Amino acid sequence: MLNRFVVALAIATSVATGLLMNPAGAAAHNPTITAQVICDSATGAQSIEFTSTAWAGNGSDPTNDPSRANSRIDIRLDGVVVTSGAYTAPDYSFSGSVPVPAGKVAGDVIEVSALAVDAWGNGEPGGVSSWVDVVLPASCLFDPALGRFTGGGHQVRVGEARVTRGLTIHCDLLLSNNLEVNWGGKQFHMTEHLTTVECSDDPEIIEDPPPAPLDTLIGVGTGRYNGADGYTIEFTLVDYGEPGSSDRMAIKIYQTATPSNVVLNVPLQLLSGGNLQAHYDQPHK
Repeated sequence: MLNRFVVALAIATSVATGLLMNPAGAAAHNPTITAQVICDSATGAQSIEFTSTAWAGNGSDPTNDPSRANSRIDIRLDGVVVTSGAYTAPDYSFSGSVPVPAGKVAGDVIEVSALAVDAWGNGEPGGVSSWVDVVLPASCLFDPALGRFTGGGHQVRVGEARVTRGLTIHCDLLLSNNLEVNWGGKQFHMTEHLTTVECSDDPEIIEDPPPAPLDTLIGVGTGRYNGADGYTIEFTLVDYGEPGSSDRMAIKIYQTATPSNVVLNVPLQLLSGGNLQAHYDQPHK
């Protein structure tokens, strides 16, 4: 049973980066840091993943410069040390993950910094720090069960398939759904509840209007083909915003007991009619 919603904000979306030099100006091997916010609403976990590396500013081979070694690099969130690591051969970097500080809300800026505490491999003193700001996105705070897809524009058409305008698919396994597919005089009608569902939000896809906590839904369900039970449908829905000409859908229907008996296979492609819309759903028990 799969019900997952993962959002990552990469360093490219950070507010700012910076470098604080120590009095000795050890420019040859400053610490660098990148960070991203990772949200998994299936578990409720929110964390910051980071990678810190010793920068070989003197142009030396980054895999062969023992002066870049440092036995203690502190990672700090808003100035508070949350973990430490060491730069060692051959790549003189380390990565990790730390929880988002308690009390943070959507839109808050968190400063993530790396401080070289110990002396460098060539004896230069520590004290150099670099930092990056990351923003806690609103999508971290929403449960994927609050999302759903609907189909509009009289009917959704993709490849040879037509999907009735009653298309409604929820991002959980609790509520009933409606999905009916017609093609070439044939028909498939999905039973009310899905077998598995996965909803996700790709930062590169803008699904609004309306705003929603997802842009992609992948589902598996069972139903009746031409009135006969014993068939499975696998489908993907992707909302690329209005007017729907960039929305995408995939449909595969086959006999459950004999998966090789495929009665419809439409690979992921642009809709030829109608549109798909992602929405916030209503809370429910």
